[in-house]
Amino acid sequence: MIGKLKGKLSETSGNVGLIETSGGVFYEVFLTPSLLSTFHLPPLSSTIHYLPSIEVYTYLQVRDDALVLFGFQTKRELDFFKLLLTVPGVGPKTAFSVISFLPLDLLVSSVQANDVDSFTRIPGLGRKTAMKIILELSTKLKSEFDMTKMVLSEEDKTVIDALVSLGYKSFEAKKLLSKLPKNLNIEEKIKEALKTKFL
Repeated sequence: MIGKLKGKLSETSGNVGLIETSGGVFYEVFLTPSLLSTFHLPPLSSTIHYLPSIEVYTYLQVRDDALVLFGFQTKRELDFFKLLLTVPGVGPKTAFSVISFLPLDLLVSSVQANDVDSFTRIPGLGRKTAMKIILELSTKLKSEFDMTKMVLSEEDKTVIDALVSLGYKSFEAKKLLSKLPKNLNIEEKIKEALKTKFL
């Protein structure tokens, strides 16, 4: 298993970097945008032969048709990546997209806050998968999972939309809704929410 690579970043193409080790072996590694942004390679036409040093934690995906390396700037990123892989239906490509799109601290806080919307902003990640990620990881990150914060009926969505149109923030509307009895109809929920706001 390749757990870490240290060498020179000789080339990049998109989010793939070519790392040359001291032994003269070149490894093709998927690198996060935040990691790539810290390096400035000289243009290929440049006469400057200086190449930046790089050291990354890696995860090796073994497929029938290829061996794929994913590189991470910190051990925490790698650990969170591995956590994502424990979620049913989440493979290395999806997990890497999650790590690449949002900062690690925001990912952790989003799980702890049951914030599905943050995850659904990640390209290619649907709401169902986002919910599964939060459900699975909330236990592992010792946070409380609250399904009511994530799954809303069409009636509740109508109530929230109505409250937002009246000037409330989305999170305020959801918080008010969570305090209301479940057996009220749409109109009653809106009225009670308005009363609750001003009590």
